[in-house]
Amino acid sequence: MAVTTPTRLPPARPDRREGRPRALLRRVPRRPDQAGPVAYGLLAAVIAASVFPLYWSFVVASHDDNSVLAGSTPPLVPGGHLIENIQRVFELSAFWQALGNSLIVASTTAVSNVLLSSLAGFAFAKLRFPGRNVLLVCVVITVMVPTQLGIIPLYMLVTDMGLYGKLAALIVPALVSAIGVFWMRQAIEENIPDELIEAARMDGAGLLRTYWHVVVPGVRTTATVLAMFTFMFAWNDYFWPLIALPPENGTVQIALNQLAAGYYTDYTLMLAGVVVSVLPVLVVFTLLARRIVSGVMAGAVKG
Repeated sequence: MAVTTPTRLPPARPDRREGRPRALLRRVPRRPDQAGPVAYGLLAAVIAASVFPLYWSFVVASHDDNSVLAGSTPPLVPGGHLIENIQRVFELSAFWQALGNSLIVASTTAVSNVLLSSLAGFAFAKLRFPGRNVLLVCVVITVMVPTQLGIIPLYMLVTDMGLYGKLAALIVPALVSAIGVFWMRQAIEENIPDELIEAARMDGAGLLRTYWHVVVPGVRTTATVLAMFTFMFAWNDYFWPLIALPPENGTVQIALNQLAAGYYTDYTLMLAGVVVSVLPVLVVFTLLARRIVSGVMAGAVKG
């Protein structure tokens, strides 16, 4: 019986340029979930369209008014008058006071919305009491009511309470929102299992201790998103502060409106105020966005 020896394949010849076998240099097919150049191009276009208004505001704020209005082509390159225009903003209006008022109102409403909405959401999601579903429906229905319909009753209520002209007129009506309660209720219902609540009760924890040590860590990411949106909404609100506060004690949006008012509009001055007013929002968004991303990544690792 003849014994056949197995044939040995010749080794792959190394590539002279890379020093690797040619078999390793084959093109790896792209995964179905991997984005292609078209997706990256569309993403870049969306980012550019979103950033351009802020960039153009910065460009106009860095020029003088004559260079902006002269010629048919608007400036697209920053100038050298930004610091001068910002100084004019603080000299011609009470912008420091407006920034402080907006910071107090936005920070207070953001913290109170997270605290009160999470407490109410915890009650609606995990506690059993008569009329729970009916009360939740009533809370959700209030979201459908336009804000403009409640301005006159709210103005009368604020005036009767002696809050007109004070920052409390903006803070008290915005301490908690119906959409925040519903949002936190959904987050607690999905992320906090009933067994975890029962385990905390068996260990002797009361409702407040269970809320603070069990519920809050589980919905930290959702609470951060709620705080971010509440802060931005309170900072950008113009309609109610215009009614509830006098012009000399207004918020940032009222101060910007004063810069734009008058027979002649100084666009460089107005957009310099816009640039200053946007900076706190960008700082808060950057800090909270990092917290959101870290929370999402931590949940992905644990899962």
